[in-house]
Amino acid sequence: MIRSLQIAQMTREEKLQVMEALWADLSQNDTDLESPAWHARELRETEARASTGQENSMDWETAKQELRKRF
Repeated sequence: MIRSLQIAQMTREEKLQVMEALWADLSQNDTDLESPAWHARELRETEARASTGQENSMDWETAKQELRKRF
């Protein structure tokens, strides 16, 4: 089991890789996941911004690269 001390010693890149692996594992069976109400609201708001041209989108790989540069 990973302990908080081990996590603290990981690089940011390693932490992101672990998070991605965890998410990939958790999302394999999406019937077990129930989205919270706030998520539906956020999706509606994003869709509204996208339909009026106020929302920029990018593919997931590009988004991850941008986030890694920023953080």
